[in-house]
Amino acid sequence: MWIDDTSTLREARPDDAAGILSCIHALAVYEREPDAVENTVELLSETLFGEQPRAYAHVVEREGVIVGIAIWFLTYSTWTGRHGIWLEDLYVDEAQRGRGYGKALIASLASVCAERGYSRLEWTVLDWNAPSIAFYRSIGATPMDEWTTQRLDGDALSSLAGAHHA
Repeated sequence: MWIDDTSTLREARPDDAAGILSCIHALAVYEREPDAVENTVELLSETLFGEQPRAYAHVVEREGVIVGIAIWFLTYSTWTGRHGIWLEDLYVDEAQRGRGYGKALIASLASVCAERGYSRLEWTVLDWNAPSIAFYRSIGATPMDEWTTQRLDGDALSSLAGAHHA
């Protein structure tokens, strides 16, 4: 789908993996975690384009370069009995912001939800990221009061997994 004369929004293809990973690295820098990315082109390719994809991506390509990404996967609501989409990463290159690419990427996921009968589109945002929060409010997204994301990783994850197998 053409966004403007030089930009296309489309589902990612295998040859996009390096451009997607570049956006992931740029997002990590923006989120003040420049050394946190462990992903590789090979891992990303397997996840997005392998025999059994576990995540999906939409990209904005401008003049042959990936300048925006939306990486997502399916969720499931036991209450509605339907799937939803979890938006893991939304990123638009800083020099390309203000062109409507972020809104177009989220709208493309909203369309997937509508077409497939999914009940929700969800994501998290860092508390300090005021520009993104303002953008999300402008498109009608609302915060989930009383819900806090929880995470097990590293030693805590290994320890709990080990306790289960003991």
